[in-house]
Amino acid sequence: MSSRIPGFYKLDPDARLDALASTGLVAPETTAAFREPGLSIADANVMVENVISTFSLPNAVAVNFLIDGRELAVPMVVEEPSVVAACTNMAKLARAGGGFTADSDAGVMIGQVQVVDVTDPVATASALESRLDELAAIASEVHPRLHEYGGGFRGLEVRVLRYEEPGEKPEDMVVLHFFLDCADAMGANMVNTIAETLAPHVESITGHTVGLRILSNLADRRLARARVAIPVSAFGPDGACVADAIASAWRFAWADPYRAATHNKGVMNGIDAVCLATGNDWRAVEAGVHAFASRDGQYRPVTRWRVDGDVLHGSIEVPLQVGTIGGPIRVHPRVQHNLALLGVSGARELAGVMASVGLAQNLGALKALATEGIQAGHMRMHARTVAAAAGAEPHEVAKICARLCRERDYSVERARQLVRELRDA
Repeated sequence: MSSRIPGFYKLDPDARLDALASTGLVAPETTAAFREPGLSIADANVMVENVISTFSLPNAVAVNFLIDGRELAVPMVVEEPSVVAACTNMAKLARAGGGFTADSDAGVMIGQVQVVDVTDPVATASALESRLDELAAIASEVHPRLHEYGGGFRGLEVRVLRYEEPGEKPEDMVVLHFFLDCADAMGANMVNTIAETLAPHVESITGHTVGLRILSNLADRRLARARVAIPVSAFGPDGACVADAIASAWRFAWADPYRAATHNKGVMNGIDAVCLATGNDWRAVEAGVHAFASRDGQYRPVTRWRVDGDVLHGSIEVPLQVGTIGGPIRVHPRVQHNLALLGVSGARELAGVMASVGLAQNLGALKALATEGIQAGHMRMHARTVAAAAGAEPHEVAKICARLCRERDYSVERARQLVRELRDA
């Protein structure tokens, strides 16, 4: 079995499904399911309120991935051209160094119970700390079966905070943090239930009012990591220069938050696409990753690239609050099919895959910037969208794209002219 499928991008969608099936990576029933319609209006109406229709995005697959020695075809839902191509190409490049390695922490989420109108924060915090065992016992009883799945309550801590903004009245508050290992679930509902349960007990202990009681999306106890080591020779005759340029581009992002924001956006192009494909809350993941990137007081890149001898080393560490059970995963049929295609064993493995995809996408962007520039490759992919917008039929798209790229004119108006010329020929 191998996710290495030469010429995969040249096939039509049906042939791609056939190629995936032939690798043995995907069960026949899964490839058959992808030939059927996705989310029905009835299922959509169950998922959210006020449904009037469904909205589709391309469901693609990135091949060539080798992660921890395992061949993977990674489902990605994304509308931006070049994202899937970049991941696929960089996954192929990474194979020269043995592919990616990945790991992730247990699924520990943080819940917050905020105590407001605090007159003596030290005394309030002390009161809570003296009753932590009691509060822990209450929290542990909320989800009694979670430990059967490897999760469960993992502890409490008390924090003293002060709002102090120039020109505004200062405000003291005390926050009770609790930690819950949500196993293979993202866990938002489980965490929020515990927060609501603890709130009246916190009020009773402190004698003060509880304000917010909700999870934190800065899931810094639920980190995922991925690494890759690629011989510089894999980048071609000028491989050493390309690798040095990639490392230099990373140093720019580390030094400058304006560059880091764009750097990390590229990382999230890959991670978000897998989040969407697997029914996970990409908004929560985005919030957590960007907050984590600012943890030292300046917004930094979440990846790291350096050259050591004749090898380019890349790594990523990000909080990934994702699950393989619960929420839309149970309702959305295409999500279930994508998880079956991916074949991960649980949330921790899924997080490792996402981290690897984010690292691959980042490498693709930096390599493009270090060589031909990001726009050249992006516009080649964008030409397909322009051709379609101009009314090109599927069998005409390749010819229209070739002309647009050759002329470096990617306007819809020019594409329409080329469509007319092709049909008049």
